[in-house]
Amino acid sequence: MPAGPVRGDNEAAMTPSLLRKLRTAGAVWLAWTVAGLFYVTQDFVPRLYRNESVPWYGVFVGWMAAMWICAALTPAILWLERRWPLERERRWRRVALHLGFAGAFSIVSQSIEAPVLMALGVFPSGPRATSLAAAATWTLVYGFHGGIVRYWVVLGIQTIVRSHQHAREREREALELQVRSTELAGQLTAAQLSALKMQLQPHFLFNTLGAIMVLVQQRRTQEAEAMLDRLSDLLRLSLADVDSQEVPLSRELEFLRRYLSIEEVRFQDRLRVQIAADRDALDALVPHMVLQPIVENAVRHGLGQSEDAVTVEVSATRDADRLVLRVADNGSGGTTPRFDGAGIGLANTRNRLIRLYGAGATLVAERRLPHGAQITMTLPCRTAPAEESSCG
Repeated sequence: MPAGPVRGDNEAAMTPSLLRKLRTAGAVWLAWTVAGLFYVTQDFVPRLYRNESVPWYGVFVGWMAAMWICAALTPAILWLERRWPLERERRWRRVALHLGFAGAFSIVSQSIEAPVLMALGVFPSGPRATSLAAAATWTLVYGFHGGIVRYWVVLGIQTIVRSHQHAREREREALELQVRSTELAGQLTAAQLSALKMQLQPHFLFNTLGAIMVLVQQRRTQEAEAMLDRLSDLLRLSLADVDSQEVPLSRELEFLRRYLSIEEVRFQDRLRVQIAADRDALDALVPHMVLQPIVENAVRHGLGQSEDAVTVEVSATRDADRLVLRVADNGSGGTTPRFDGAGIGLANTRNRLIRLYGAGATLVAERRLPHGAQITMTLPCRTAPAEESSCG
């Protein structure tokens, strides 16, 4: 029947609450017991000092009975503090209200204490105990101020505990907010990186298709077909890593070689390419398509302004915990129009390095003598978690 599991779930849900209440009740009882022992010692020590006889039973039972009465009334004080807490607005009005509650607490506790002490036979003898009314009057006169002090002690402890709980809740909320902010910042960075990467793919694709169109118009059919064939291979390789922001250097160099094979068809003997990479750097992670726009820039500006052959050199070396990537050419184009313009490729590369590595990466453009240009990128040398290499 469905009622059985529901009742069992409710009982299971009530268990932690019940245990918490029992622990609170035990803590309250223990605290008042300790207070009672304190008052017991306060009562008999002066008597011992004066060499007076000590009514041990009466002193112990009397004080413990008084303290346990306060323990029984403590839940009411805790409720009043939760209902009208002192840490909120209108504090002075709340203080005045609790002064009244403290007086009522003292009167009630002393009124209960008198008959209890008489029933236990520990009420001080003499005319004060001739009647219940006289006993209640005596306890009220001698214990009224003590009852007020006890009320405010409980109220103060509860206020401190609640303030501590609120502080911990605020810390927890601040931590959760910080975690959410970090997650949102990470998601934003990933979205920005993906957008930058998506810009690169149509960028080199349109450039290549434009070059193929020129070959078709010049009736260089075989060369155009070769470029289309190599472009299809390049696109397949690019799509395989479409969701990756970083790939091993070996994978990036494979992509670069496919791209350069297209450019070699286009420029034939005028383009010469040299690629060299340290063996201990091949597993290092680099941004996907980080070299292609720089090499494209070198080819476009180096060959576009010269009829001579141009050599493009690509190198990857490891320097301690840094990976150094260089792209250099000996074309006749100057540095300024290559690197300071608003072109998508290089501006995109700079932005990606900043978002991926922050201040941990640099990109430096330099003029080569007697002519040509060089771009040097320095990245942290790191590998994928499953990889093992010499990168630190």
